[in-house]
Amino acid sequence: MFFTDSYRAMRRGERALAVRYFVISVLIIAFIGLSVGFFMLRRFEASVIFHPERAALEGMWRVPPGAEEVWFRNAEGLRLYGWLFHAKTQPAAGAVLYAHGNGGNVSYCGWVGEGLSARGFDVLVFDYRGYGRSEGEPAGEAGLYADAEAAYDFLTKERGVPAGRVALYGQSLGTAAVADVAARRECGALVLESGLSSAADMAAVIMPWLPRFVRGLTKNKLDTVSKLPRVRCPVLVVHGGRDTVIPAAQGRKLFEAAPEPKRLTMVERAGHNDLSIVGGEKYIDSLADFVRASIRPER
Repeated sequence: MFFTDSYRAMRRGERALAVRYFVISVLIIAFIGLSVGFFMLRRFEASVIFHPERAALEGMWRVPPGAEEVWFRNAEGLRLYGWLFHAKTQPAAGAVLYAHGNGGNVSYCGWVGEGLSARGFDVLVFDYRGYGRSEGEPAGEAGLYADAEAAYDFLTKERGVPAGRVALYGQSLGTAAVADVAARRECGALVLESGLSSAADMAAVIMPWLPRFVRGLTKNKLDTVSKLPRVRCPVLVVHGGRDTVIPAAQGRKLFEAAPEPKRLTMVERAGHNDLSIVGGEKYIDSLADFVRASIRPER
């Protein structure tokens, strides 16, 4: 009997030890897996958020006809570069501040200035730090927001445009920049083209196998959805129905978060960067009409 009880105790001890080793092994594997996932998440941020290009689109910097070369400083004293297109008809109906996406530079954005200036608006296109001829290097979302705010201050303070007559227009990553400014500063209209709802939502698209709480650990939140309820101007959300970079569902999420008055336009045959190509002149007309109807008239 004594030996039987001892044998049973030994077996129970072995089973308990085996369970302990199993639990420890699972925890170690989980820790390694989450560490790898976190590392990959940060690598994802570094690799996809900012793609600055220093060189001009055609190899040489040329200021487009009807545009003025401008420089202004951000809060850190870095000089930022841009083009200010003057409205073809004067006085201008208002001013549009355009924030481009995460790649290229202002030399890729001449069509915006030309198209909207021909429809009666002054248009400022500018480069974030580290892009084009702007000084510095990309510094995360805080730098992105600060540079967009510096462009806003250039229009309203240096050029004297009333805040209520400034429309903020962002494309892709630029939507996060202009939404942040609109949530904190007065403006006449907000246009979000091909925008992301948040960095966590983008991580879910690119790395859906990562646990939700790990995706929420992104260093750059780019959480436009949480900021839109604080916007106090008309909002236009436009998105391509075939966008494979930022799914159209994120555009709809932005629209749902925005306060009234708001409008959603889905260009069903368009992808991420070709809305103006697919939509043609009517697309630019629709943007101009929205801005003109939204901004406050001069007193």
